[in-house]
Amino acid sequence: MPGGLVIDAADLVERFSRSSGPGGQGVNTTDSRVELVFDPAASTSLTPTQIERVLEVLESSLVQGRLVVAASEYRSQLRNRAAARERLANLLRDALAPAPPTRRPTRPTRGSQRRRLDAKKRRGNVKSGRGRVTPD
Repeated sequence: MPGGLVIDAADLVERFSRSSGPGGQGVNTTDSRVELVFDPAASTSLTPTQIERVLEVLESSLVQGRLVVAASEYRSQLRNRAAARERLANLLRDALAPAPPTRRPTRPTRGSQRRRLDAKKRRGNVKSGRGRVTPD
């Protein structure tokens, strides 16, 4: 996390369910799928400015104001828990990262404009030579 931010375990809610995918007969009996729920607005780990930024950047990913991350790619619940936490950390890291600098518009150089127009004229001449042949 930026600046060594640590999310308090009390701010996270983990839900477990049966996972689809690999696992053989164990799939039907093991709750290996992990859903990690994080409510940024109620978080004690984030400053008000960080909360505002997370809510703004991740607005489309929030479900009823909460960030829900699911992991079910592993057969082990422990590995899925680690994967979900890592995914949450990446989402928050990206959301809290500073915005990239705005683009400064530039003008094409006089030489590049001339080259572009010359190329267009050459292309036009090539195409005009493709017309119907008329007898002299």
